[in-house]
Amino acid sequence: MTRLFLAALLALLLSGCQAPLFAVVNARQSSDGVVAHHDIPFHGGLSLDVYAPKDARNAPVVVFLYGGSWKSGKRQWYRWVGEALAARGIVTVVPDYRTWPRAKLDGFMEDTSQAVAWAHRHAGEYGGNTSRLFVMGHSAGAHLALLLATDGRWLQQLGMTPRELSGVIGLAGPYDFLPLTNDSFIDMFGHTPQEQARSQPVNFVDGDEPPALLLQGETDTTVKPQNALSLAKRYEAQGEPVVVKLYPDTGHMRILFALGPSKDKVPVLDDIVRFVEATPRRQ
Repeated sequence: MTRLFLAALLALLLSGCQAPLFAVVNARQSSDGVVAHHDIPFHGGLSLDVYAPKDARNAPVVVFLYGGSWKSGKRQWYRWVGEALAARGIVTVVPDYRTWPRAKLDGFMEDTSQAVAWAHRHAGEYGGNTSRLFVMGHSAGAHLALLLATDGRWLQQLGMTPRELSGVIGLAGPYDFLPLTNDSFIDMFGHTPQEQARSQPVNFVDGDEPPALLLQGETDTTVKPQNALSLAKRYEAQGEPVVVKLYPDTGHMRILFALGPSKDKVPVLDDIVRFVEATPRRQ
């Protein structure tokens, strides 16, 4: 993906034309060697898609949570992410989740934890090894992924713990973003400091987390790099494994598009695959 093409995509995004933007990206992605399974119901009328390497056996599994300021997004827009990861040997689950104003924090977390629990139960049917289960997200999706990995109550409601994840991967995620000033975010996360504190992954790191990979663009003005650095500091204070990758000259969307059909030099996909391959399977 050349810089000129990326600039055209960003122009579409800024104009509010998200569906045409992702249609362009999807059209450029090759699906060779990938088997796609679409429209699988998993919870409360929501569905997910699974992208698997052809003839996959005991492959690692990633649940990918898309971003969109907790307000927008569709799993179909992210076919290219599923195919890009599956082409590198990873069974990839892309679920939908309710967004605001249909849902607030508890609804976001209920849906995404249900998607992870579904993957834990069913990924083996698609060639995945659920002892190598990761959750990953971009932007708002990274926030949800890290909250699942740090605040154990969400997965515990479904008979799981964060330690059953082999790892968690966040791309340009907000993890430490109080105080809130936007009215819609206040409605999502709460009006009191106590309510809002529930939404912050940094508040829940207690030494019982899976290993984390935090990827961040140094020139991201939408989600500041301090979010990743603050969360990494909490991990390190607890002696938990964490890797932070800061990419120069990389903004909020470039880090996402580097996952796909790209000639971009930002090694986001390589860093994710390296982390997944190097992380020991859960015992």
